[in-house]
Amino acid sequence: MTNTVASASRRLLAFALTAAALAFAGCGGGTPPTDATTGLTAVKFQTDWYAQAEHGGYYQAAADGTFAAQGLDVDILQGGPGAFVTQKVATGQVQFGMGRSDDIMLAVNEGLPLVIVCALMQHDPQALLLHADDPANSFADLDGRTVMTTPGAAWITYVEKRHGISFNVIPINYGLAQFMSDPRFIQQCFITNEPYFVRQNGGNPKTLLIASSGYDPYRVIFTSKKFARENPDVVRAFVAASIAGWETFLHGDSAPGKALIIERNDKMTPEFVDFSIQAMKDAQLVGGDPAKGERIGLLNRGRMQRLSESLAQLGVLPAVMPLEDFVSFDFLPPELAPLAQ
Repeated sequence: MTNTVASASRRLLAFALTAAALAFAGCGGGTPPTDATTGLTAVKFQTDWYAQAEHGGYYQAAADGTFAAQGLDVDILQGGPGAFVTQKVATGQVQFGMGRSDDIMLAVNEGLPLVIVCALMQHDPQALLLHADDPANSFADLDGRTVMTTPGAAWITYVEKRHGISFNVIPINYGLAQFMSDPRFIQQCFITNEPYFVRQNGGNPKTLLIASSGYDPYRVIFTSKKFARENPDVVRAFVAASIAGWETFLHGDSAPGKALIIERNDKMTPEFVDFSIQAMKDAQLVGGDPAKGERIGLLNRGRMQRLSESLAQLGVLPAVMPLEDFVSFDFLPPELAPLAQ
């Protein structure tokens, strides 16, 4: 498939650049500095996009002192197009990064020394954005349609194989102009983001959450294998503070986190942040469904194993990847350990 080849070429280029950098960066290890006055250990956390509610737990932990209470001084670096999160973590430019579990597995398969340490979200907020009166109401209904999304994405292969369909893909441009002008247009979105702006501009959208198709990777926090090995207490502290930050941001006094997000990103408004928080709650993105044993931060072995098997069946990975190659459950808080099995 042309899209898959293009995606593979981009990943190989990124890997080549990273491999060169690894030779000079010690493969992401080293002991982070501790401030003699505050006693806090300084670490950098690279996000995948600009400050937004989807990162709220981390901004909350930074703003309300939760990171500091765990002995950490966390510098949250905003992302955006070309953030190269995996490469920065692999080369030790930052200690922690965020991404999707399937993308981290692909990066590990290509030689990057990364390890997933906790979940950012139990379910990914990526979805397809349609007009409310579009006749497509399920992924099977996409047969023969055109979708603006990321070429080569694994979910495309999964949906086409599962439903025996095919649809045309055009590269995503992250704008809404085509969607607003064409009542039959379908594009990738985050349920926490684009629907808000469509409604603000008089549209009436609906969404198909990609996780509901059966292709359901976690959004995760990861570090380098060397950093995790050399600094296990720092990793555990970051995971514990992150989980506590999300708990407060979603179910407690989120004002400090909201204020910091709006301060860092002038495109954020209180109304937009509140919309995104409600969307995360409604879809149970961060904490998942408690009835299914899902919790904030939790990684489950069986679910990770099924994802590895699915990626191998789709041909995205050459073979099933052993869990120990790309994920560690050792950094989860003790109360989550029984649910990780």
